[in-house]
Amino acid sequence: MSKKQDTQQSEKRKVYLIKRHLMGKSYMAICLFGFIFSVRPLNPVEYNHERIHAAQQKELLYLPFFFWYGVEWLFFYLKYWDAEKAYHHIRFEKEAYNHQSDLQYLQKRKHYHYV
Repeated sequence: MSKKQDTQQSEKRKVYLIKRHLMGKSYMAICLFGFIFSVRPLNPVEYNHERIHAAQQKELLYLPFFFWYGVEWLFFYLKYWDAEKAYHHIRFEKEAYNHQSDLQYLQKRKHYHYV
């Protein structure tokens, strides 16, 4: 096994599988304090999306990330009265969705790219 394949395998082991009812119906994965929880194994793009969130959380020292995320979600929810639309307008989600297909993104990502 090459070093790249070995790294990818060890990264995939950082995903903890959980029951669907713990996540809600519309979500399949969540990153909390750098740990990724999912209802099923993630494909590379989905895994990258969650790793982008892990980088965002780390650079904001975790708790401020969750506060900021929650405030933004609430702001957009009150603006649109639509939870899904509010979710997709959060700056952290925009960065993760815009770059999830670039599997090398985290290697070249500048800090605080979502600002």
